[in-house]
Amino acid sequence: MESLDTVAKTVLRRRYLRRDENGNVVETPAELFRRVAETLARAEGQFGGDVEATEQEFYEAMTALEFLPNSPTLMNAGTELGQLAACFVLPVEDSLESIFTALKQAALVHQSGGGTGFSFSNLRPEGDVVKKTSGVASGPVSFMQIFDAATEQIKQGGRRRGANMGILDATHPDVEPFVTAKEGTDAFRNFNLSVATDATFWEAHDEGEPYDLVNPRTDEVVGQADPDDVLDLIAETAWETGDPGLLFLETINEHNPTPHLGRLEATNPCGEVPLRPYEACVLGSINLAGHTDGGEVDWEKLRETARLGVRFLDNAIEQSEFPVPEIEERMAETRKVGLGVMGFHDMLVDLEIPYYSRESVEFAGELMAFIRDESRGASERLADERGPFPEWEDSILEEPARNATTTTIAPTGTISLIAGCSASIEPIYNVAYTKQVMGGLEIVNDRFVELAKERGFYAEELMSDLCDRTTIQNVAAVPDDVKPLFHTAHDVPADGHLRIQAAFQEHVDNAVSKTINLPQSASVEDVKDVFLTARELEVKGITVFRSGAKSEQVLGETPRKEECAGECDYVAVDGRLPGPRY
Repeated sequence: MESLDTVAKTVLRRRYLRRDENGNVVETPAELFRRVAETLARAEGQFGGDVEATEQEFYEAMTALEFLPNSPTLMNAGTELGQLAACFVLPVEDSLESIFTALKQAALVHQSGGGTGFSFSNLRPEGDVVKKTSGVASGPVSFMQIFDAATEQIKQGGRRRGANMGILDATHPDVEPFVTAKEGTDAFRNFNLSVATDATFWEAHDEGEPYDLVNPRTDEVVGQADPDDVLDLIAETAWETGDPGLLFLETINEHNPTPHLGRLEATNPCGEVPLRPYEACVLGSINLAGHTDGGEVDWEKLRETARLGVRFLDNAIEQSEFPVPEIEERMAETRKVGLGVMGFHDMLVDLEIPYYSRESVEFAGELMAFIRDESRGASERLADERGPFPEWEDSILEEPARNATTTTIAPTGTISLIAGCSASIEPIYNVAYTKQVMGGLEIVNDRFVELAKERGFYAEELMSDLCDRTTIQNVAAVPDDVKPLFHTAHDVPADGHLRIQAAFQEHVDNAVSKTINLPQSASVEDVKDVFLTARELEVKGITVFRSGAKSEQVLGETPRKEECAGECDYVAVDGRLPGPRY
């Protein structure tokens, strides 16, 4: 495991390696990957496969850091817990019994390393009647506080804090208090929030007409709202706090592989997997940084890794122990897996493609179409070996497949640190910065360092000066032809982020987790424009983050980005880059 850098070793030691009852680490990184490979390869025995050969393939892919599964698989495979999925959606119906059943089940999921999503749209609004007691309902936001408080006390598997997605339909009478739930408060620290919108909402918006607010208990119209006013409020609150985001339910359900089983109304915490109540999904990501050769994509190697990844994830379903019986039943119906990517920006650097360019958007589509086709083909071959997922015949899939979905773009927060690559499909945060997790991790972009040494402009003083800058575009010591290869999240304007997201989404079964970064100087109207453009581009969900919007940020922020606005030739005040327009 010589390929692991200091950051990777730190992350593995603090979160993933097994410990004894006294908290002492009793496992090496190589032993961790062997434990995972051995556990998942056992599934081959059920279908007449070669267990030993598959174990070695899994082990080599992980130790080479070419493919890594989601964190629960790394943590729990081969342990007593045995829960290998990352993403769950739990139902919340309009009764105390259902609410507190969901709370208990969420605690079990969080304890096992998973994250949970909930639609609270079925709960009666605040002030509505409670017939059994002649009392008054407290509404969805009040009950969400209970979920938030419970999550605060539970760390996922003892190593990951619980995470939730809270969703409320735009037609719910309590949509306004839901939208503003994080405003001016520390509440809901363990929740991402999203407002669910559908065709009715957007038709009213386009026509400039109000839409109905409906009490979910009675299905009666209890009021109306102006959709533009609601969007304004969402944009204002997102500008201030980063929440809520938007879900586009019509787009999500247009691509629902099993519509006969029910409508998709909720997602996992980061929004990349829309799921039915009690559904789960196992995720894994290809490290694109390890799939280039001589400035070109190694398409054959990428093909092999994609195929292996689908087999790995299908085996994970077989080997996983789920914390709730209903989840196991739903998982068996559709066998959803999510193969994604990380290291996309690293691959662009190798190909000498600027992140913010037409070429990067075109390449993103080409790349993900290839991975989608290979993953689907792999799932169809697994169906020949093992049988298709039970609900296949009534699904929208044309060919028998082992899995209802095969592709997802997840954030890959910690596994990209293990792999030593850029996160997911995001641009780099900077070439050198401190990541404020686990006591602070010093991150340096290896490709920048290598290129600087090759070109002769490397210096310790330069790296020190670049540390925690949010752009290198105004740094004279960096050659002009190098600067575009290292666009940071702050250099890329909103339309650049959005079009990369849309290019991937076009070829992804599930959804794409992508943050649309905005400069501190962005206006509320800029946020609203992002929401409207996201709808036009047919993404499934959208989240914005304006620099400085929250008091706590995972990635350290310095004033330098705003300071450079007046002196940078490359980054304008509004954060937009000159040159190619989409």
